[in-house]
Amino acid sequence: MMTDSSGPHPPYATAAALLDRAADAVGLDDSIRTVLRQVKRELVVHFPVEMDDGSFRVFTGFRVQHDSARGPSKGGIRFHPSLTLDDARALAMYMTWKAAVVDLPFGGAKGGVVCDPKLLSRAELERLTRRYTTEIAMLLGPEKDIPDPGLGTDPQVMAWLMDTLSMHAGYSMPASVTGKPLEIGGSEARLVAPGLGLALTVLEALHDRRIDVSGATAAVQGFGSVGAITAAQLAASGIRVVAVSDSRGGVHRGGGLDVDALTAIKRAGGALVDLAGADAISNAELLTLDVDVLVPAAVESQIHAGNQGAVRARVIAEGANAPITPDADDALADRGVMVVPDIVASSGGLVVSYFEWVHDLRTLFWDAEEVASRERELILRAYDRVRRRASAEGVSMRLAAWEIAVEKVSRATLLRGIYP
Repeated sequence: MMTDSSGPHPPYATAAALLDRAADAVGLDDSIRTVLRQVKRELVVHFPVEMDDGSFRVFTGFRVQHDSARGPSKGGIRFHPSLTLDDARALAMYMTWKAAVVDLPFGGAKGGVVCDPKLLSRAELERLTRRYTTEIAMLLGPEKDIPDPGLGTDPQVMAWLMDTLSMHAGYSMPASVTGKPLEIGGSEARLVAPGLGLALTVLEALHDRRIDVSGATAAVQGFGSVGAITAAQLAASGIRVVAVSDSRGGVHRGGGLDVDALTAIKRAGGALVDLAGADAISNAELLTLDVDVLVPAAVESQIHAGNQGAVRARVIAEGANAPITPDADDALADRGVMVVPDIVASSGGLVVSYFEWVHDLRTLFWDAEEVASRERELILRAYDRVRRRASAEGVSMRLAAWEIAVEKVSRATLLRGIYP
């Protein structure tokens, strides 16, 4: 059992502790555990970028590959001022388990640059992206490591990244990056995939808990590319979305919010609090609302030992990576709260990134309806697999998901052996 602490949780230590718990549960050999606890490769780069005023700034970037036993590494690129190497290590490990539990032929990776993209001009952002890509290019490629968008990046950043790799190679390499614009090999439905997958797991969890969808209420923390789509999907399913928030705060209305109106406000550059007829609410307050479903889709460690006791949701579906700390997770489980873990709930983007990668390799693409249908099939299959194992063993969904993932990766590692 992990110790209870309301202090900060180092991201990689948290990920490793979760691995240890799953490894104990499945009786994993200590030598394989030692291998899986370590990242395979990490690169730290410091590089100059010319700013619009002609000055130079030096930025720090990372690319971390946790594992490649089941296939090439896969993971996002994050541009954020608080990004650390420890963050990248933890997120790379989570990607390994996410790919395994959904049964995709990838290992996990993560990377990014310590910067605030909101403070960079478009030209500065392009120069930063291309230079960062050049610095880590030796690790990337369709058969080695395939980046995709993360916090602070988008399809345009992926287009610059792919073009830079293509210029180095001397030919177009669309399969080297996913999450690209459609015009250069992107996949239909990629932008909505994370939110769609998250909403699917919410509906399944409500069904499992015998909560009527038509009368259910939900709160979504993080009204970005994932949270906004999730909120829209939940509202379309008949769930009353009563609160949403972003980094600037949020809004609450007991009778339900107009999600479409909120989306329009955000697209116009406004704030969520601009919505008429709703009350302002903080991110912290949103987490404690009396709702059936809570969707933390912002950043890590939002629910912890210090606030878990005030969380009143009956179901929590993790849209962000590791939004619940291990000690809080234990306490929520003891209280009977059903948590759909991030490596299942937030796997939609990875699933459709896999489709995009395959499409680019084969130069054969599916339409949006086919992509959504196949995403639904893979996510529901993974959810059902985790649910059945959790029920059979009498454990949480999180532990069941990690057990499945760790078993798959450890078997692949053993089958491949240690070279030389």
